[in-house]
Amino acid sequence: MHLTTYSDYSMRVLVYLSLQREKLVTIADIAKAYDISENHLMKVVHHLALDGYIETVRGKGGGMRLACEPEAINLGELVRKTEGEGGLLACTDGISSCCIQPACNLVGILREAHAALFAVLEKYTLADLVKRQQPLTRILMHPRSTGAQLAPELHR
Repeated sequence: MHLTTYSDYSMRVLVYLSLQREKLVTIADIAKAYDISENHLMKVVHHLALDGYIETVRGKGGGMRLACEPEAINLGELVRKTEGEGGLLACTDGISSCCIQPACNLVGILREAHAALFAVLEKYTLADLVKRQQPLTRILMHPRSTGAQLAPELHR
């Protein structure tokens, strides 16, 4: 399974916010850290706020922050929200026009694989993604340098 850019960016936003708990963060801060488009992040941030993962503060000096502790954000739940409940192929959702679908064993195998992916993701929280807080912070707060330069201990 290949997660969408939307899911990727959602996790990146939450990782960044979990590393910057003491202050409000802007979309521009996150875009610069990851070298990604602010426009792409706007939609992601909007939905993360609607889903209750983040709080936003409007106006001068505004920004965003996590709405809860990183331990409370389950990765399986997050990815289900960002990816939707759809299967790996149209046939696993029962909407395929494939002529062999009634006799095909692939449908069951793919449903099992999809369930296994979410079973693993549900074992982890955002806190698990930021266990290496110091090297992550060094990398994200110095976006023009490479991770290998700023956190050599991760590349041994």
